[in-house]
Amino acid sequence: MILPVVAYGSPVLRKVCDDITPQYPELTKLIADMWDTVYNSNGVGLAAPQINKPIRLFVIDTVQIVEDFNDEDRRKYPDEKAIKQVFINAKKIEETGSMWPYNEGCLSIPKVREDIQRLSHVRLTYLDENFVPHEQEFYGITARVIQHEYDHIEGKLFIDYLSQLKKRLIKKKLDDISAGKVKTDYRMLFPK
Repeated sequence: MILPVVAYGSPVLRKVCDDITPQYPELTKLIADMWDTVYNSNGVGLAAPQINKPIRLFVIDTVQIVEDFNDEDRRKYPDEKAIKQVFINAKKIEETGSMWPYNEGCLSIPKVREDIQRLSHVRLTYLDENFVPHEQEFYGITARVIQHEYDHIEGKLFIDYLSQLKKRLIKKKLDDISAGKVKTDYRMLFPK
């Protein structure tokens, strides 16, 4: 089932989310609904707070991004490994590598895209959908998507990385999103 995406300004997007257990109600259905929602909205990742659930759960699928690499991207990211994965109760261990910019957007902040600087590698622990523990390092585009979704479960948004000047320049767009004055190709849930 396709769920509405929570819009910028909703308090759940600023909450540090809670861990869950295998007994979380209808978890398998929730994960399936998250996949349906991310694909319906042409996203590459979705965190539970974006569907109004303040829990440490996110899904990412970087397969389409990597398959669509042009020759320059392939040279830049020769070892990029695409993944389709569920992350439960993720905890960041470290971020390393060099800072690099990439134009990011967010389903909760439609029609706003900005170049964001992030470190190129991230190591984290997490549970998969079967609650099997993992510790793994990710890099490149996949690391960036993980960092973006991980920020969501920590109550942080990509626009938090912008300078004060950039924030002032997009303030009207953000206000319009919070007020429900934005059109998207997917369902949204706006703050009251």
